[in-house]
Amino acid sequence: MTVDLFSEPTDARAPALDLERSLEAILMVTDEPQSLVSLATSLGAPVPAVRQSIERLVADYDGVDGGVRRGFELREVGGGWRIYVRGEFDEVVRDFVLTQNPTRLSQAALETLAVIAYKQPISRGAIASIRAVNVDSVVRTLLGRGLITEAYTDSETGAIHYATTDTLLSQLGINSLDDLPLLSPLLADGSEGFDDVR
Repeated sequence: MTVDLFSEPTDARAPALDLERSLEAILMVTDEPQSLVSLATSLGAPVPAVRQSIERLVADYDGVDGGVRRGFELREVGGGWRIYVRGEFDEVVRDFVLTQNPTRLSQAALETLAVIAYKQPISRGAIASIRAVNVDSVVRTLLGRGLITEAYTDSETGAIHYATTDTLLSQLGINSLDDLPLLSPLLADGSEGFDDVR
């Protein structure tokens, strides 16, 4: 069965409320902004219906028509939509993450943080390529801890590029990224081959 993404919605296929709840569920777990076409394709819904549902969600989260203004917002960034903490709550969230949730970073988080520190600004896809594993949850953790930040969004691909923050420098006790140790002395020189290098 094919879905016409550009036709008007029919009540039998995608009731507005179900579509909005489905969009919320997807947007809660995504790390990258999602285009209307991508959302429509994943839900098998027409683009106009998705656009209208997104507009209703934005208004709902903003407290339009007397509703409660939420601590998060649905924002269009780089040609796609994503849920963000409202700017006025950034400090509250940062303080919570840094003071109330001071658990140690996992090995995966430390490795991902090292890749970002040495290769920044770098996209999530490039990090995953270097580490050869999915890094979605690790990047979320590092963002939540304030150790990395979204440096910019590529206007062509919509990919977010990440960079380290001053918080990381403070945690490492260094003044700048120039103070990071050189990697070259730690790498094998190849004189004995690379078969055993893991």
